[in-house]
Amino acid sequence: MSSDSGIQIPSRLPLLLTHEGVLLPGSTVRFSVDSPRNMSLVSQRLLRGTSLKSTIIGVIPNTRDPEHDTDDLPTLHKIGTAGIAVQVVGSNWPKPHYTLLITGLCRFSVSGLLKERPFVLAEVEQLDKLEQYTIPATESVGAEDGELKELSQKFRQAALQLLGMLDMSVPVVAKFRRLLDSLPRETLPDVVTSMIRSSNKEKLQVLDAVSLEERFKKALPMLTRQIEGLKLLQKTRKTGPDTAKRVLVRKGGVFPGRQFSLDEEDEDDDGDDTTALEKKVHLANMPEAALKVCLKELKRLKKMPQSMPEYALTRNYLDLMVELPWSKSTKDCLDIRAARTLLDNDHYAMDKLKRRVLEYLAVRQLKTSLKGPILCFVGPPGVGKTSVGRSIARTLGREFHRIALGGVCDQSDIRGHRRTYVGSMPGRIINGLKTVGVNNPVFLLDEVDKLGKSLQGDPAAALLEVLDPEQNHSFTDHYLNVAFDLSQVLFIATANTMATIPPALLDRMEVLQVPGYTQEEKVEIAHRHLIPNQLEQHGLTPQQLHIPQKTTQNIISRYTREAGVRSLERKIGAICRAVAVKVAEGHPLTKNLIPDNATLQGAESLTDKAAPPELPIVIDHIALKDILGPPVFEMEVSERLTLPGVALGLAWTPLGGEIMFVEASRMEGEGQLTLTGQLGDVMKESAHLAISWLRANAKSYELTNMVGGPDPLEGTDIHLHFPAGAVTKDGPSAGVTIVTCLASLFSGRLVRSDVAMTGEITLRGLVLSVGGIKDKVLAAHRAGVKCVILPKRNEKDLEELPANVQADLDFILASNLDDVLNASFDGGFPGTNRHKQPQITSKL
Repeated sequence: MSSDSGIQIPSRLPLLLTHEGVLLPGSTVRFSVDSPRNMSLVSQRLLRGTSLKSTIIGVIPNTRDPEHDTDDLPTLHKIGTAGIAVQVVGSNWPKPHYTLLITGLCRFSVSGLLKERPFVLAEVEQLDKLEQYTIPATESVGAEDGELKELSQKFRQAALQLLGMLDMSVPVVAKFRRLLDSLPRETLPDVVTSMIRSSNKEKLQVLDAVSLEERFKKALPMLTRQIEGLKLLQKTRKTGPDTAKRVLVRKGGVFPGRQFSLDEEDEDDDGDDTTALEKKVHLANMPEAALKVCLKELKRLKKMPQSMPEYALTRNYLDLMVELPWSKSTKDCLDIRAARTLLDNDHYAMDKLKRRVLEYLAVRQLKTSLKGPILCFVGPPGVGKTSVGRSIARTLGREFHRIALGGVCDQSDIRGHRRTYVGSMPGRIINGLKTVGVNNPVFLLDEVDKLGKSLQGDPAAALLEVLDPEQNHSFTDHYLNVAFDLSQVLFIATANTMATIPPALLDRMEVLQVPGYTQEEKVEIAHRHLIPNQLEQHGLTPQQLHIPQKTTQNIISRYTREAGVRSLERKIGAICRAVAVKVAEGHPLTKNLIPDNATLQGAESLTDKAAPPELPIVIDHIALKDILGPPVFEMEVSERLTLPGVALGLAWTPLGGEIMFVEASRMEGEGQLTLTGQLGDVMKESAHLAISWLRANAKSYELTNMVGGPDPLEGTDIHLHFPAGAVTKDGPSAGVTIVTCLASLFSGRLVRSDVAMTGEITLRGLVLSVGGIKDKVLAAHRAGVKCVILPKRNEKDLEELPANVQADLDFILASNLDDVLNASFDGGFPGTNRHKQPQITSKL
């Protein structure tokens, strides 16, 4: 309320007893409250009050509130500060307490206590005038004696000197400079004392100084000491204005009618870092849109205190933006001859892949601004898809980065997380670019056919933008939220099968099939690459171990049966380990290794036992059996085709081609067909199709049932089995094999033991084309088959076969089942010559 003497505080005030800090008029201090009387004051007065008057309390310093409500009050400090509670925050951890933010108004003295419980209420007498905080300095009127005027001028000059030693470019310092010009003289000692580094005892002396002259005398030495400390600090450490500024550690100072805060001081504690970061942003040579975003974030960062959680997030974001290779690239090596030599030295065979890389180099010579191709190598494991990707990067002179996609089921792995999430991070594409440091690396997306899908999205769909040449020039990662150009990146994806790759993703890639190796190619690869590599890894030399080519062929045919060379490399490694044991045991013992207490005879016997073996150690078939054990695979094709009702088919798997036996038997029954071997629906339909065709043509081919009847199924049950029953099988390519197997069963004739076949059949007896011809033929070649029956429409696929395979095998191209049956049985099959499809001439 107001009176003739000016603005007055209430004559009765509740008292907050504190011993931790000193509240001076004009400053803002945070107090923690947990004692009984102080807690009662907050809960019953501050929280229940509805008027402005109820928020004004008295703060008594240097007085500890008793821990128990029943204890007597200690002697109160004679001078206190009336303040207004601007914020009250409560918490129950680790124990119930309140935190008060109080702004000091004026001094008061305690005239008498009115009550002590539940909180202290006292009669007070106001000592300062509140008008001094609301009337500008130019309007304050009063007679000044000479000494007070001199003290105030000296104090203001010292404050200006302190400001002059600080960095005026800092906004908070400039703001303090402006406020200093407008502050009334009466407020200077309290405000400056609350801001500079000073003890509670010194602040109590300023608080107890009721007269303004005494206040100046108490505060001036503290200000002078602060200036001298700054001078000494600058002289000894040669510090700049940023370090000197840290001397002002006191925060706060809020006046009624005007705001003043030093909370912004912390934002420039790392001023040098933000300046260096700003230089990096300008030197990163990023596009205009990205630069605009970075400058905006940098501006926010400068205004943000380091204590804020968002400070670290923004700083990490800017660091990533600066580290990304927006315009850094490596120069391609476009020497085609050198590239061909390097590819031939690294990999044997794989002509199609090498030719594609050389084509890319040739086009790059003619056109510099060529987008990076997006290739997909599809083939069985162990054929070198990943290693050829490394060779391509080395050939082009580019950086290489591999991204394993097997089992990835979250689209954020590709696109990254949005920065609104805790722990957000960029996707693997952007992380890879940051790792390699250039914008035109070779990215190998390994196992792209094994991507998963979950509630977190479909990563295969996220890859559509990455692998689309029309879109990846502006790929937007969720974390970056700005476009990044991926058009110069050479993407190479690898897969074992195309069946599990989404069609939309497969359409964006140039698929290159990488089939398995022939036996001759494996022998060459073993002696060029695998054996030297294993010798080096096991500390052996060619003078210590020799593996002849015949032994290598024996390992390939009898111990490994695969499309790639991984098992072959493991077997060679096993041989090297066995030889390493012999070589290590055969080193003669030196004198240092013979015990001192050993007798001469004992030493001689030790030396005799360690006689070194004859070098080099040559691995023949006997040593091979001792090291690797008995052969794992035998040439069992001819042995299993010794009874009617067995035929040899060819199948394709993601691991390469495989031979597949089909067995049939019949017994008396009701004409039922039983199928076993974990067959898919398509293969079951092929079996029913074969039965129907044979029954329809049984008379022509002289097929009978068990009692010689014309219907093979009359009174007879048929059981078809596909061995390796634990392996799931499906597809239409076993149709001709099932027909041949059943024809052998019904006619009682043996199928040729050196014939394998594949092809889809129709109800009219036609043989349709199938896929995976190269893998299937290589599997037949590995198994020792001499003749392969293929659909006539697959004749074009024979051009991809190696020349030695074409020379070793006889190919029979069948357009209908008559051709298949004639080739499958020695001397042909009865009725096939008479059973010809009528030739119809088209009238179109």
